[in-house]
Amino acid sequence: MIDLGISKLALIGAVALIVIGPERLPKVARTVGALVGRAQRYINDVKAEVSREVELEELRKMRTEFEDAARDVERTIHKEVNEQTQALNEALGGVESAAGGSAGGGSGGFVPSWDAAHKSHNGRKSWRVKQGARPLWFKRQNNVRVWAQSGAARVKRHRPASGRARSFFE
Repeated sequence: MIDLGISKLALIGAVALIVIGPERLPKVARTVGALVGRAQRYINDVKAEVSREVELEELRKMRTEFEDAARDVERTIHKEVNEQTQALNEALGGVESAAGGSAGGGSGGFVPSWDAAHKSHNGRKSWRVKQGARPLWFKRQNNVRVWAQSGAARVKRHRPASGRARSFFE
């Protein structure tokens, strides 16, 4: 950085007074001050943007590390579940073979694996299956809405019929 002391600034001011003249010197000084202020703001903006980019890059790096750790945990969990499922299948297969096979024509000792159970339904029932689980007579008996109805229609349906309807502003 340029080292400007009081003596150097005084020398620059004296030369500017002689070269520019006393009439135009205040206007030139304001212009120079505005330009220096703009330059400082621009430099501060660039510094802030660079620091934001550095922080963003650090966050991206942390996110990838976190995702890798989560994938590793998921892999180990799936591996352990599959190992336990295989051990359980082998144990059930040994019990059924000792008992003479399955009596009811069952699954033959098969326990579904974690992947097969969760890939088909993604761990949840569909809305239609849930809605179809209750019969229509049960829904009507317990006042469960069977069809969609707008708010205004619901108010009209449940408004008392006695007298005339009262306005909000009366």
